Amino acid sequence: MSSISNPSKNTGAEAAANDGKAKQAEGAGASMSARDKSRLQLNAAILQSSLNVSLSSQNDPLALVYKSAITGINEALQADFGDDAVQNAASQDNSAEATAQRIVSLSTGFFEAFKKQNPGMDNDAALEKFMGTITGGMEKGFGEARDILKGLNVLQGDIAGNIDKTYELVQKGYADFVAAHSSKKAEA
Repeated sequence: MSSISNPSKNTGAEAAANDGKAKQAEGAGASMSARDKSRLQLNAAILQSSLNVSLSSQNDPLALVYKSAITGINEALQADFGDDAVQNAASQDNSAEATAQRIVSLSTGFFEAFKKQNPGMDNDAALEKFMGTITGGMEKGFGEARDILKGLNVLQGDIAGNIDKTYELVQKGYADFVAAHSSKKAEA
């Protein structure tokens, strides 16, 4: 015990024991080197694979972020929407006409429920208040979308044109909805 606390007093037997421990440590080091070598090979394979992905995505790190985000979103939505929910939603018609039609039909679809929640209002007053509400929401949504696209420096060319066209088609859809549901149409 005293040799452990004071290594300068090692006897010959203790020196031999320590030498044996050193050789065991070297042996353990050799097996660890094999393990380390295996880890290095695995890490090299991972790096090579990452390099291949990076090269195939033309060194575009955003492509990798996009793929990771889509995978995470798909996993989160899988229970409610099934496999590949994002890809399935993206495969829908995203033209200006189809997008405007979805916006108009989804937002105006709440008109009957709105009238039931406001039984004291006549039809035209309810229609005016309802349209003010959904138009305000639509305006806010388009404004936020434009701000995001502007921040990404992509609000130009076809993208800007398609957004403007969609906005105009939504406005026309809302005008058609008002014309179809207003009692003033009968007077005209």
